[in-house]
Amino acid sequence: MNDSHTGALLRQWRRRRKVSQLELSLLAETSARHVSYVETGRSRPSRAMVLRLAEALEVPLRERNTLLLAAGYAPAYRESRLGEEGMAAISAALQTMLSAHEPYPAVVVDRLWNVVAGNTAMGVLMDGVDPDLAAGAPNVFRLTLHPGGLAGRLVNYGQVRSLFLRRLRRQADAGDAELRELYEEVSRYPAPEGHHDDDGQEELAAGPIQVPLRVRTPLGELSMFSTMATFGSPADVTLSELAIELFYPLDETTAAALRHLAGHP
Repeated sequence: MNDSHTGALLRQWRRRRKVSQLELSLLAETSARHVSYVETGRSRPSRAMVLRLAEALEVPLRERNTLLLAAGYAPAYRESRLGEEGMAAISAALQTMLSAHEPYPAVVVDRLWNVVAGNTAMGVLMDGVDPDLAAGAPNVFRLTLHPGGLAGRLVNYGQVRSLFLRRLRRQADAGDAELRELYEEVSRYPAPEGHHDDDGQEELAAGPIQVPLRVRTPLGELSMFSTMATFGSPADVTLSELAIELFYPLDETTAAALRHLAGHP
């Protein structure tokens, strides 16, 4: 147990969330003095207080366990594998969502943006990707930005690169060292042939989506946008870190091409 370490971790999260000790005390229904004492190590927070402060700061479940361990308490949230019996309902729900989204691409990713599962329609995005990038549990950022990945087929490579790097940096700045390493890696990828890293300054598309995913395929240029879905009120670390990205056609040409590839009329 190390109360000063616990306090330092809480202070880091408070500063990341840009709230004062007073604001945090109001959110956690405690006193600003107690928050101060916890952060400086003068007071050992109870297990319940650690969880209240973590909830108020919207700390991810994985890091809540870290806070509890630092304070000398057992983790509150288990970390399961999708293949475990207790996760059968979740695995079934994911497969249902992926299948129901056909003929449009859909993928499930973990907190590091590694692909956990995908549907058949993802083939339109994976076509031509270097087999080494696609092996095992491929990473979305590597697949998209590496010259041997999707990058070479992106019509608006610069815009997509700029958007992806901003997204990844925001997440890395929240304190995840592994995401920081991923950002440092993919931000150094050279531009594919025919593109430049500063292409992101090109004019944004006119329409409801500023940066669609515009991909060259044998059926012509396909234009898509995506939405992200997560599970509500997760009590498991693995579940809390899963996200489902669902791609949709931005025009009828793309919709017709995806239906054709899937053999749909």
